[in-house]
Amino acid sequence: MAIAVSDELLGTFVPIAVYWLYSGLYVALDGVDRLRSYRLHPKAEEAAKNVVSRAAVVRGVLVQQAFQVVVALTLFAVIGDDSGIAQKQPSAVVIALQFVIAMFVMDTWQYFMHRYMHVNKFLYKHIHSKHHTLVVPYSFGALYNHPLEGLILDTIGGALSFLASGMTPRTSIFFFSFATIKTVDDHCGLWLPGNILHALFSNNSAYHDIHHQLYGNKYNFSQPFFVLWDKILGTYMPYSLEQRKGGGLESRPVKLVEQTKTD
Repeated sequence: MAIAVSDELLGTFVPIAVYWLYSGLYVALDGVDRLRSYRLHPKAEEAAKNVVSRAAVVRGVLVQQAFQVVVALTLFAVIGDDSGIAQKQPSAVVIALQFVIAMFVMDTWQYFMHRYMHVNKFLYKHIHSKHHTLVVPYSFGALYNHPLEGLILDTIGGALSFLASGMTPRTSIFFFSFATIKTVDDHCGLWLPGNILHALFSNNSAYHDIHHQLYGNKYNFSQPFFVLWDKILGTYMPYSLEQRKGGGLESRPVKLVEQTKTD
């Protein structure tokens, strides 16, 4: 006998499953020796610069996802009805528009909240600095944050995107799974050829790697989709992908690259 699972439950738990499956794929790729030339940081640099263990990162992400589950189920309970009938899906054009609206709302919320957590010294020291203990980002560290930051930036940002776009719970399964893939990809620490997300979005692993370095701490706040607000408000740091001495790639600010070439 088939067991029916509601769109609300799928919308809550599928993105979490996608997070671990997609980040797990990158963990597997990280062990492929011939892909070292596409790493943005040498493996040894990750061990030297990151001050938190991978086990602690896993625990931190699971805590954030527990909050995410509670908020999502509460939201669906508040806005849902008791009929048990799934909402009718709109046309593909409407769904595409809802995706764009949700992406814009999420980007806007996260840009300003993220930037404020850098500007406010108290919030940075006690809240946001936890995410920046990963100087060398990797896939499953994408959602490694202080629980309060995870609630404000990611969970509330997601709820606002869902409500503002008017998408159905079924559409939210696909939107939040896509947003999860994008976030993991931005933290993967690799620049793989043929990555379609790099072709479609300027906000990518190289762009976000700049932000995780000391010189980029006050730049490239946008996440996870566009770089619109950074460019409008003057916080965009242009970069160039350079061959790293000893192998691999390095995302470097354009001015630093130009200075090096001049010298």
